Amino acid sequence: MQLDLEKGSGIVIRSFSEGKLHVNDRIIDRHVILTADEIISDWSPASLDNLSITDFTLALERDPEVIIFGTGLTQRFPRTQLITDIMRQGIGFETMDTAAACRTFNVLAAEQRRVVAALLLE
Repeated sequence: MQLDLEKGSGIVIRSFSEGKLHVNDRIIDRHVILTADEIISDWSPASLDNLSITDFTLALERDPEVIIFGTGLTQRFPRTQLITDIMRQGIGFETMDTAAACRTFNVLAAEQRRVVAALLLE
């Protein structure tokens, strides 16, 4: 999937294909957290079934308005407790497949929203 949304500066996801994310001029092949101006490539979350709020500490520290959680090639949902814990902090949490999360991140970042994408790559 090729993405073409342009932005004056900051992080832009150029494309996503199975296991690879093209962000600005960089190829990323591991789980990653993105903000409008930061790439956090050392994110090592637990398996989807074992995710907890501590796995999202790096995302939460960025003071997001919403976290877009990309779950890989298909949309899968984490435990309800994780979603509840994050939303209790007044932060939106949206789960979608990683391709949709990439598109959504680009749109929200271009709108200068405080968005964080937490993306699982398979």
